[in-house]
Amino acid sequence: MSVFLEGRFAVLGYGSLIWDLDDLAPHVELPWAMGGGPLLPMEFSRISPKRKMGLVVVLDPDNGVPCPTHAIASVKTDIHSVADDLMRRERAKSIEQIGAVCMNTGFVRTKMPSVGEAVKVWCDTVGARGAVWTDLPQNFESETGRGFSLDTAIAYLRTLEGESLLEAKRYIDYAPKATATPLRDKLNNDSWWQSLPYQ
Repeated sequence: MSVFLEGRFAVLGYGSLIWDLDDLAPHVELPWAMGGGPLLPMEFSRISPKRKMGLVVVLDPDNGVPCPTHAIASVKTDIHSVADDLMRRERAKSIEQIGAVCMNTGFVRTKMPSVGEAVKVWCDTVGARGAVWTDLPQNFESETGRGFSLDTAIAYLRTLEGESLLEAKRYIDYAPKATATPLRDKLNNDSWWQSLPYQ
């Protein structure tokens, strides 16, 4: 994996990017180095309009636990171009929603300093020139008016119906198995959740 990324920029993934490169596909080279990225704190604590208001995984130091990320090599040679590619795929509102580290210039952009530091250490270890990642915050409390917890998250999921509920189930089940967050672990043992179909 270090040989694959040595001297190149990496795109880090931990959610739907793994199975749905979408607009990013022409700008990266497969394969994914599954589990080859840095350990970063994750939880399914963001409500996503793109995913029909289901819960999606985000970097969340407050509610999450360290989980492996996954890395793929960009074909670009400029950190800002790599970040722009990911921004378009994510339909991000601004480049500020894309984290970035460039080892050559020292450029760092992230809302979470501990995440930026972990990515820098990883880049140094594998010899990558830098990396970008989706840097969206959890928004559960701002969307629901309730603090995030396992109980409030499951209560929220139970309010979903039809396509929204199916998409929530599909997304959480399709996420990489290594994304073993507290909410996912609880859902794995929840009879209601396990009885739901998905397409």
